Amino acid sequence: MNVRKPIKLLLPVFCFMACTGKKPTTDTGNIDTVNTIVPATTIVHDTFAPGKVIAQVFCKNDAAQSYSLYIPVKGNNEALPVIYFFDPHADGALPLNKYKALADKYNFILVGSNNSKNGNDWPTAENIWRSLFDDTQKRLEINSNRIYACGFSGGAKVAGHIALNYSEVKAVIANGAGLPDETPPGNFNFTFTAIAGEGDMNMTDLVAFSSELDKTKTKHRILLFDGKHEWAPESTMNIAFAGLQLDAMRGKIIPADNIFINDFIAKSKQQINAYTAANKLVKAEQECKLSLSMLDGLTTERTWFKEKDASVTNNPAYKKQWQTERNLFTTEQNIKAGYMQQFQGGGMSYWSKTINDLQTKAKGTSAEAAMYQRLLAYLSLAFYSISNRLIASNQNNDAQHFVELYKMADATNSEAWYFSAILNARSNNVKATKDDLLKAVDLGFNDKNRMIQQPEFMNLAAQINFAMLESKMKK
Repeated sequence: MNVRKPIKLLLPVFCFMACTGKKPTTDTGNIDTVNTIVPATTIVHDTFAPGKVIAQVFCKNDAAQSYSLYIPVKGNNEALPVIYFFDPHADGALPLNKYKALADKYNFILVGSNNSKNGNDWPTAENIWRSLFDDTQKRLEINSNRIYACGFSGGAKVAGHIALNYSEVKAVIANGAGLPDETPPGNFNFTFTAIAGEGDMNMTDLVAFSSELDKTKTKHRILLFDGKHEWAPESTMNIAFAGLQLDAMRGKIIPADNIFINDFIAKSKQQINAYTAANKLVKAEQECKLSLSMLDGLTTERTWFKEKDASVTNNPAYKKQWQTERNLFTTEQNIKAGYMQQFQGGGMSYWSKTINDLQTKAKGTSAEAAMYQRLLAYLSLAFYSISNRLIASNQNNDAQHFVELYKMADATNSEAWYFSAILNARSNNVKATKDDLLKAVDLGFNDKNRMIQQPEFMNLAAQINFAMLESKMKK
């Protein structure tokens, strides 16, 4: 049947955007910042191999906490900048492997938490931070003026929460999500770099938040790339890292590097001219704005970007393109509002048609296609959030409906198949459980402890070949 009994669900928008899974237990706007820098006299440095991602370093004072570590190829023979990474699935090595070439280029230490993940509450996140920070400060030679946090999705919110509450963090790179929910734009004591794929469901929110930050004194910038809700490509993260270098030059923490500055200027001008020639005037204006932020206080060449920005924004073609983009954003919000109503009672027929339509329209590289990509990603996160809550409250029949929708909307997401395995295990369907777990592993699921400790699977342990599944997990 296509008509379903309405489900009593709490569906505020933030439940789809707050990837930490729980609402903050503290008011981030009123917490005094805490400086956890260890006095230099207590620091005893360890020696770690440079140029190699070390997947697991255990914290000396808390063996339950560990992190992945990358020391740049030049070694840690002097105090270096450090970026702490927070992956939503506690995969500390993932961003390090992705950005290690940048660490070598900029001579940054990279640290990735193996404990921070979606579902942790804020006290847990802070405990992870304190253990991580204390251990690395004691064992590595770190420049205390250049401590940065970077996260993706729920991890971006963790990075933001840490920066809001611990003053040693000088900059945040928020990839695929913004600051913790209900955090208003303000005069922050850290630089804020937002990054999003143009097909990311959180892109429009990050654009809106960045616009609100324009009214504050916070140094900020936003980087958009051709992609979805994912860790940014190296080329985009390179710009974010360059921003950290330029911030340090502006603050006179490191000497101004005119060769580096002029290289950035030349590449930015080239990009602006290319966008202008292709009549992509909104993108040209975004590049102007980025360079104005990045180069503030460092060069008289800012005048060129300021004049170019004025020229672009005064062009009637730009105004038309800008309005078209805003109209798309409005359309997107209206469509989401319609989905919110259908979450309460929309049947399989409605959702099957809707998802198939989105998947067809999401193909391509146009602005409209990107909007449909964002809507698909929005539905994926919505179905995840609803399924997770229904499974936790043992509403198995309703959970099954939303898990099927989750698999339909995001068939390559391992979590959808893991949820499906849980429900099949509750129904004592051993074959379907094993098939779903194998599918989840094939799609990248690698949290063996979670799988082994899952109560539903423990009841079927004798019939599920955990060893086979573990052997197929990607390291």
